[in-house]
Amino acid sequence: MPVTTDIVESWRNPRAVLRRRLDSAREADALAVLMAACGLIFVSQWPGLARAAHLDPSIPLDARLGGALLGAVFLLPPIAYGIAALSHLVARAFGGKGDWLGARLALFWALLAVSPLMLLQGLVAGFMGKGPALTLVGAGVGLVFVLQWILGLIEAERG
Repeated sequence: MPVTTDIVESWRNPRAVLRRRLDSAREADALAVLMAACGLIFVSQWPGLARAAHLDPSIPLDARLGGALLGAVFLLPPIAYGIAALSHLVARAFGGKGDWLGARLALFWALLAVSPLMLLQGLVAGFMGKGPALTLVGAGVGLVFVLQWILGLIEAERG
């Protein structure tokens, strides 16, 4: 099934999508999901960075984009691997029977599944700037991410 179809379906039934992905998962699949999520997170920051560079030209847009690239594509993956490992250890302490790959895929898939909302957040940041709308969309992104991750981790730790 295409990834875009799985993203849409994971908004309705995240556990079923993750179970289907876990049944045929390999480490390369988890890494591909993470890198796709990191790429979309980087792209979602462009409108807000362009607005910030326009309002404050003391830091040019290319410098802002370079910093965002460093954070989203080079620093986020090892941090995500560490958080996934920690979540697996916590789940195991509470009786989880899954494996390390399942915990990684649960976190990485949650990042990818929430990426459409992150793109919306980037557009709001670019067009409207800081304010209640951006705060509301950001809270929505955080809530959906946590729900996707927790439901995916529950499914992955079932064993």
